[in-house]
Amino acid sequence: MEATTKSIIWLIATLLTGLSAGFFYAWKVSVIPGTKLINARNYIETMQSINRAIINPAFMLVFFGPFLLQILTIYQFRGTSAIAYLLAACLCYFLGTLLVTVLGNVPLNNSLDLLNINDMSPEQLDHSRLQYALKWNRFHTLRTVFAVLSFILMLIPTLTQLQHSIQQNH
Repeated sequence: MEATTKSIIWLIATLLTGLSAGFFYAWKVSVIPGTKLINARNYIETMQSINRAIINPAFMLVFFGPFLLQILTIYQFRGTSAIAYLLAACLCYFLGTLLVTVLGNVPLNNSLDLLNINDMSPEQLDHSRLQYALKWNRFHTLRTVFAVLSFILMLIPTLTQLQHSIQQNH
């Protein structure tokens, strides 16, 4: 594969990883604090709506795209000095972001989706919210940290190469 094509794929992999990390970080610092300000009934209803709406092509690209392109980038840059960073980025993203989401957040979302808030007492709503939010927010923090770490690991070889190029031109 041509060097320019390989570089473009690396760039897109890094961009999608950054978008994923940014999405999770933005959620952590905006949506979570915002939902802490509403009552249990509105919280559950809001989270049910968000969990249904988020299954869309744009989110799926930003969620699965980094891992798929990281794998391709690892294959393309095997045997180079960047490989350790690329492998670490991919492992962080897979284990800390994808698996945490699929095995942690998604089952909680699915359970929350089954709740019929119209049939629940205020006490049941409060209890359900507390049970969901405590676990979900812990998983979310974990996947956010790993998505950001993955992004940093994708950037390190890029920045190292850029610095090397700048030094060669001086």
